[in-house]
Amino acid sequence: MTRSRHSVRPHASAMGPWSRFCYFAAKAWANLLNNRLVTTITVFTITLALLIISLFLLFYVNIEGTVDQWSRKVVVTVYFEGELTPQEVTSLKGKVSSLQGTDSVQYIGKEEALKRFRSRLKGQESLLEGVAPDTLPASMEISLKKQFRSSEAIASYVAALRKVQGIGEIQYGEEWVRKFLSFYQFLRLLGLLIGGFLLLTVMFIVSNTIKLTILARKEELEILSLVGATPFFIKAPFLIEGMIQGACGALFAIILLVSGYYAFLSNAVNFLSFNPADSGMIFLPPVYIAALLFGGVTLGLIGSLASLKKFVIN
Repeated sequence: MTRSRHSVRPHASAMGPWSRFCYFAAKAWANLLNNRLVTTITVFTITLALLIISLFLLFYVNIEGTVDQWSRKVVVTVYFEGELTPQEVTSLKGKVSSLQGTDSVQYIGKEEALKRFRSRLKGQESLLEGVAPDTLPASMEISLKKQFRSSEAIASYVAALRKVQGIGEIQYGEEWVRKFLSFYQFLRLLGLLIGGFLLLTVMFIVSNTIKLTILARKEELEILSLVGATPFFIKAPFLIEGMIQGACGALFAIILLVSGYYAFLSNAVNFLSFNPADSGMIFLPPVYIAALLFGGVTLGLIGSLASLKKFVIN
Protein backbone atom coordinates (compact mmCIF):
# COMPACT_ATOMS: atom_id res chain seq x y z
CA MET A 1 0.00 0.00 0.00
CA THR A 2 1.41 3.37 -1.03
CA ARG A 3 1.71 6.04 1.65
CA SER A 4 0.09 9.37 1.05
CA ARG A 5 2.21 12.50 0.67
CA HIS A 6 0.86 13.80 3.96
CA SER A 7 1.85 10.66 5.90
CA VAL A 8 5.57 11.04 5.20
CA ARG A 9 5.71 14.73 6.07
CA PRO A 10 7.99 15.35 9.11
CA HIS A 11 5.71 16.10 12.03
CA ALA A 12 7.54 19.22 13.33
CA SER A 13 4.20 20.85 14.02
CA ALA A 14 3.43 18.13 16.56
CA MET A 15 6.39 19.23 18.68
CA GLY A 16 6.42 22.06 21.19
CA PRO A 17 8.35 25.28 20.35
CA TRP A 18 11.37 24.33 22.48
CA SER A 19 11.42 20.74 21.16
CA ARG A 20 11.27 22.03 17.59
CA PHE A 21 14.12 24.46 18.22
CA CYS A 22 16.28 21.72 19.79
CA TYR A 23 15.52 19.42 16.87
CA PHE A 24 16.41 22.04 14.25
CA ALA A 25 19.53 23.14 16.19
CA ALA A 26 20.73 19.50 16.47
CA LYS A 27 20.11 18.98 12.75
CA ALA A 28 21.95 22.21 11.91
CA TRP A 29 24.93 21.22 14.08
CA ALA A 30 25.04 17.77 12.48
CA ASN A 31 24.97 19.35 9.00
CA LEU A 32 27.86 21.67 9.93
CA LEU A 33 29.96 18.73 11.15
CA ASN A 34 29.12 16.65 8.08
CA ASN A 35 30.19 19.47 5.75
CA ARG A 36 33.36 20.61 7.53
CA LEU A 37 35.16 21.95 4.46
CA VAL A 38 32.26 24.10 3.25
CA THR A 39 31.57 25.23 6.83
CA THR A 40 35.21 26.21 7.30
CA ILE A 41 35.24 28.21 4.07
CA THR A 42 32.02 30.03 5.04
CA VAL A 43 33.22 30.84 8.57
CA PHE A 44 36.59 32.01 7.19
CA THR A 45 34.84 34.30 4.69
CA ILE A 46 32.59 35.79 7.39
CA THR A 47 35.60 36.21 9.71
CA LEU A 48 37.58 38.05 7.04
CA ALA A 49 34.62 40.23 6.09
CA LEU A 50 33.82 41.18 9.70
CA LEU A 51 37.52 41.74 10.46
CA ILE A 52 37.59 44.38 7.71
CA ILE A 53 34.46 45.99 9.18
CA SER A 54 35.89 45.87 12.73
CA LEU A 55 39.20 47.42 11.59
CA PHE A 56 37.26 50.23 9.98
CA LEU A 57 35.22 50.69 13.18
CA LEU A 58 38.41 50.77 15.27
CA PHE A 59 39.88 53.43 13.00
CA TYR A 60 36.61 55.40 12.96
CA VAL A 61 36.21 55.31 16.76
CA ASN A 62 39.75 56.63 17.28
CA ILE A 63 39.31 59.33 14.63
CA GLU A 64 36.05 60.36 16.35
CA GLY A 65 37.89 60.46 19.68
CA THR A 66 40.69 62.59 18.22
CA VAL A 67 38.25 64.99 16.60
CA ASP A 68 36.31 65.21 19.88
CA GLN A 69 39.54 66.15 21.68
CA TRP A 70 40.20 68.82 19.07
CA SER A 71 36.66 70.12 19.42
CA ARG A 72 37.31 70.67 23.14
CA LYS A 73 39.70 73.41 22.04
CA VAL A 74 36.69 75.35 20.82
CA VAL A 75 36.71 77.79 23.73
CA VAL A 76 34.89 81.08 24.10
CA THR A 77 37.24 83.59 25.75
CA VAL A 78 36.09 86.73 27.52
CA TYR A 79 38.73 89.45 28.13
CA PHE A 80 38.54 92.05 30.93
CA GLU A 81 40.29 95.39 31.12
CA GLY A 82 41.19 95.00 34.77
CA GLU A 83 41.61 92.24 37.36
CA LEU A 84 38.33 91.01 38.85
CA THR A 85 37.80 90.63 42.57
CA PRO A 86 37.03 87.14 43.98
CA GLN A 87 33.43 88.20 44.54
CA GLU A 88 33.10 89.40 40.94
CA VAL A 89 34.65 86.16 39.64
CA THR A 90 32.23 84.02 41.67
CA SER A 91 29.22 86.09 40.59
CA LEU A 92 30.21 86.08 36.92
CA LYS A 93 31.00 82.36 36.94
CA GLY A 94 27.54 81.65 38.33
CA LYS A 95 25.85 83.73 35.63
CA VAL A 96 27.87 82.13 32.82
CA SER A 97 27.41 78.61 34.18
CA SER A 98 23.64 79.09 34.16
CA LEU A 99 23.67 79.67 30.39
CA GLN A 100 22.51 76.67 28.36
CA GLY A 101 25.51 75.04 26.68
CA THR A 102 28.15 75.97 29.27
CA ASP A 103 30.35 73.02 30.21
CA SER A 104 33.05 74.66 32.37
CA VAL A 105 34.24 78.15 33.26
CA GLN A 106 37.80 79.07 34.25
CA TYR A 107 39.00 82.51 35.31
CA ILE A 108 42.59 83.37 34.40
CA GLY A 109 44.11 86.31 36.25
CA LYS A 110 46.96 88.45 34.94
CA GLU A 111 49.63 86.49 36.86
CA GLU A 112 48.30 83.16 35.56
CA ALA A 113 48.14 84.58 32.02
CA LEU A 114 51.85 85.52 32.19
CA LYS A 115 52.77 82.03 33.51
CA ARG A 116 50.92 80.44 30.60
CA PHE A 117 52.62 82.74 28.15
CA ARG A 118 56.02 81.81 29.56
CA SER A 119 55.27 78.07 29.34
CA ARG A 120 54.35 78.45 25.66
CA LEU A 121 57.65 80.20 25.00
CA LYS A 122 59.70 77.52 26.74
CA GLY A 123 63.34 77.99 25.85
CA GLN A 124 62.73 81.58 24.74
CA GLU A 125 61.81 83.09 28.09
CA SER A 126 64.25 85.93 27.46
CA LEU A 127 61.73 87.46 25.08
CA LEU A 128 59.50 88.16 28.08
CA GLU A 129 62.12 89.96 30.16
CA GLY A 130 60.63 93.18 31.49
CA VAL A 131 57.07 92.11 30.68
CA ALA A 132 54.83 92.80 33.70
CA PRO A 133 51.64 90.89 34.53
CA ASP A 134 49.60 94.06 33.96
CA THR A 135 50.58 93.92 30.30
CA LEU A 136 48.30 90.92 29.73
CA PRO A 137 44.53 91.05 30.22
CA ALA A 138 42.60 88.90 32.67
CA SER A 139 40.24 86.50 30.95
CA MET A 140 37.62 83.85 31.41
CA GLU A 141 37.73 80.65 29.30
CA ILE A 142 34.38 78.97 28.68
CA SER A 143 34.22 75.40 27.38
CA LEU A 144 31.02 74.33 25.68
CA LYS A 145 29.11 71.05 25.80
CA LYS A 146 29.58 68.79 22.79
CA GLN A 147 26.15 69.50 21.28
CA PHE A 148 26.83 73.25 21.42
CA ARG A 149 30.04 73.23 19.36
CA SER A 150 28.50 73.82 15.93
CA SER A 151 28.95 77.22 14.25
CA GLU A 152 25.28 78.15 14.68
CA ALA A 153 25.14 76.98 18.32
CA ILE A 154 28.33 78.90 19.21
CA ALA A 155 27.00 82.07 17.56
CA SER A 156 23.74 81.72 19.49
CA TYR A 157 25.66 81.08 22.73
CA VAL A 158 27.87 84.14 22.23
CA ALA A 159 24.77 86.28 21.58
CA ALA A 160 23.33 85.14 24.93
CA LEU A 161 26.70 85.64 26.63
CA ARG A 162 26.90 89.28 25.50
CA LYS A 163 23.71 89.98 27.46
CA VAL A 164 25.33 88.92 30.76
CA GLN A 165 26.23 91.95 32.84
CA GLY A 166 29.97 92.36 33.40
CA ILE A 167 31.07 90.50 30.25
CA GLY A 168 33.87 92.21 28.33
CA GLU A 169 35.29 91.54 24.86
CA ILE A 170 34.45 88.08 23.48
CA GLN A 171 36.60 86.04 21.10
CA TYR A 172 36.23 82.45 19.92
CA GLY A 173 38.09 82.16 16.61
CA GLU A 174 34.98 82.13 14.43
CA GLU A 175 36.86 81.36 11.19
CA TRP A 176 38.86 78.50 12.76
CA VAL A 177 35.69 77.00 14.27
CA ARG A 178 33.89 77.14 10.92
CA LYS A 179 36.74 75.41 9.05
CA PHE A 180 37.23 72.83 11.78
CA LEU A 181 33.55 71.90 11.93
CA SER A 182 33.35 71.68 8.12
CA PHE A 183 36.30 69.29 8.16
CA TYR A 184 34.67 67.29 10.95
CA GLN A 185 31.39 66.94 9.01
CA PHE A 186 33.34 65.87 5.92
CA LEU A 187 35.16 63.18 7.92
CA ARG A 188 31.89 61.85 9.34
CA LEU A 189 30.22 61.75 5.92
CA LEU A 190 33.25 60.02 4.40
CA GLY A 191 33.25 57.49 7.25
CA LEU A 192 29.55 56.75 6.80
CA LEU A 193 29.95 56.30 3.04
CA ILE A 194 32.92 53.96 3.40
CA GLY A 195 31.19 52.05 6.21
CA GLY A 196 28.03 51.66 4.13
CA PHE A 197 30.00 50.46 1.12
CA LEU A 198 31.91 47.94 3.23
CA LEU A 199 28.68 46.67 4.80
CA LEU A 200 27.03 46.12 1.41
CA THR A 201 30.16 44.40 0.11
CA VAL A 202 30.31 42.12 3.15
CA MET A 203 26.62 41.21 2.80
CA PHE A 204 27.13 40.36 -0.87
CA ILE A 205 30.20 38.19 -0.17
CA VAL A 206 28.60 36.37 2.77
CA SER A 207 25.33 35.79 0.91
CA ASN A 208 27.11 34.28 -2.08
CA THR A 209 29.36 32.13 0.11
CA ILE A 210 26.36 30.70 1.96
CA LYS A 211 24.63 30.20 -1.39
CA LEU A 212 27.49 27.89 -2.40
CA THR A 213 26.99 25.81 0.75
CA ILE A 214 23.27 25.46 0.00
CA LEU A 215 23.95 24.72 -3.68
CA ALA A 216 26.22 21.85 -2.61
CA ARG A 217 23.22 20.35 -0.80
CA LYS A 218 20.66 21.03 -3.52
CA GLU A 219 19.73 17.35 -3.77
CA GLU A 220 18.95 17.21 -0.06
CA LEU A 221 16.58 20.16 -0.42
CA GLU A 222 14.85 18.56 -3.39
CA ILE A 223 14.39 15.24 -1.55
CA LEU A 224 12.93 17.00 1.51
CA SER A 225 10.53 18.89 -0.75
CA LEU A 226 9.48 15.70 -2.57
CA VAL A 227 8.67 13.84 0.66
CA GLY A 228 6.37 16.67 1.71
CA ALA A 229 8.48 18.67 4.17
CA THR A 230 7.11 22.17 4.74
CA PRO A 231 9.19 25.18 3.65
CA PHE A 232 9.74 26.10 7.32
CA PHE A 233 10.93 22.56 8.14
CA ILE A 234 13.43 22.77 5.26
CA LYS A 235 14.61 26.32 5.99
CA ALA A 236 14.92 26.25 9.78
CA PRO A 237 18.13 24.12 10.04
CA PHE A 238 19.78 26.16 7.29
CA LEU A 239 18.87 29.44 8.98
CA ILE A 240 20.31 28.19 12.29
CA GLU A 241 23.44 27.04 10.42
CA GLY A 242 23.84 30.53 8.98
CA MET A 243 23.44 32.10 12.42
CA ILE A 244 26.01 29.72 13.95
CA GLN A 245 28.46 30.40 11.12
CA GLY A 246 27.90 34.13 11.49
CA ALA A 247 28.42 34.00 15.27
CA CYS A 248 31.63 31.96 14.87
CA GLY A 249 32.90 34.32 12.18
CA ALA A 250 32.21 37.35 14.39
CA LEU A 251 33.88 35.70 17.40
CA PHE A 252 37.01 34.84 15.40
CA ALA A 253 37.11 38.35 13.91
CA ILE A 254 36.98 39.89 17.42
CA ILE A 255 39.74 37.55 18.66
CA LEU A 256 41.95 38.49 15.70
CA LEU A 257 41.20 42.18 16.22
CA VAL A 258 42.07 42.03 19.94
CA SER A 259 45.28 40.10 19.21
CA GLY A 260 46.29 42.49 16.45
CA TYR A 261 45.46 45.56 18.54
CA TYR A 262 47.59 44.58 21.54
CA ALA A 263 50.37 43.23 19.33
CA PHE A 264 50.43 46.62 17.59
CA LEU A 265 50.50 48.51 20.90
CA SER A 266 53.35 46.39 22.29
CA ASN A 267 55.51 46.77 19.17
CA ALA A 268 54.51 50.21 17.87
CA VAL A 269 57.22 52.01 19.86
CA ASN A 270 59.87 50.11 17.88
CA PHE A 271 58.81 51.54 14.51
CA LEU A 272 56.87 54.70 15.44
CA SER A 273 58.17 57.91 17.01
CA PHE A 274 55.38 57.84 19.61
CA ASN A 275 53.44 55.42 21.77
CA PRO A 276 49.86 55.04 20.45
CA ALA A 277 48.59 54.22 23.96
CA ASP A 278 49.90 57.57 25.24
CA SER A 279 48.23 59.41 22.35
CA GLY A 280 44.80 58.23 23.51
CA MET A 281 44.28 55.30 21.16
CA ILE A 282 41.47 53.09 22.46
CA PHE A 283 39.94 49.71 21.62
CA LEU A 284 36.34 49.29 20.49
CA PRO A 285 33.83 50.02 23.29
CA PRO A 286 31.71 47.04 24.52
CA VAL A 287 28.66 48.26 22.58
CA TYR A 288 30.62 47.91 19.31
CA ILE A 289 31.78 44.41 20.25
CA ALA A 290 28.16 43.43 20.95
CA ALA A 291 27.14 45.01 17.62
CA LEU A 292 29.78 42.94 15.78
CA LEU A 293 28.50 39.72 17.36
CA PHE A 294 24.91 40.63 16.57
CA GLY A 295 25.98 41.70 13.07
CA GLY A 296 27.66 38.33 12.47
CA VAL A 297 24.53 36.43 13.48
CA THR A 298 22.37 38.75 11.37
CA LEU A 299 24.67 38.40 8.34
CA GLY A 300 24.50 34.63 8.58
CA LEU A 301 20.70 34.73 8.89
CA ILE A 302 20.19 37.19 6.00
CA GLY A 303 22.69 35.29 3.84
CA SER A 304 20.83 32.04 4.42
CA LEU A 305 17.42 33.61 3.80
CA ALA A 306 18.58 35.22 0.55
CA SER A 307 20.20 31.99 -0.65
CA LEU A 308 17.23 29.76 0.21
CA LYS A 309 14.80 31.85 -1.85
CA LYS A 310 16.10 30.24 -5.03
CA PHE A 311 15.68 26.68 -3.80
CA VAL A 312 12.71 26.76 -1.41
CA ILE A 313 9.33 28.24 -2.32
CA ASN A 314 7.33 29.71 0.56
